[in-house]
Amino acid sequence: MNSFMLSLLMGMPDGSGGAASGSFISTLIPFALIILIFYFLIIRPQNKKQKETQRMLDALKKGDKIVTIGGIHGVVQSVKDGSVIVKVDESTKMEFSRSAISSVNAPSAPKAEKEDKKADKSEKIEDKDGDSTEDSDDSK
Repeated sequence: MNSFMLSLLMGMPDGSGGAASGSFISTLIPFALIILIFYFLIIRPQNKKQKETQRMLDALKKGDKIVTIGGIHGVVQSVKDGSVIVKVDESTKMEFSRSAISSVNAPSAPKAEKEDKKADKSEKIEDKDGDSTEDSDDSK
């Protein structure tokens, strides 16, 4: 019985030299496929995310709204080589390492720009209402 198990584990020798190289290649193909799957599903997306995060941290500037890894929201007051000073409250400033920043939001738009956007939206709504009445007149 031991010789039977041993022959199953080692493979049956058939005497031809080409079969050994064929089995070696067929053994390597699944490993190569597994490596490719890991590369495209794990390694490549992680590298893209890391590069994107580095670009985000390099583009930090005064006035950017940020969120730290710990969940603290604030506005960048000044940027140093390895750290950032964040204004959290009117009188509270904190210094964080750049790597502690998880996301950056655009700085808030001035009030005049916000009012212009609201006016544009209301004009679009009025245009839509006007178009819908014209369409209903055409259908009659």
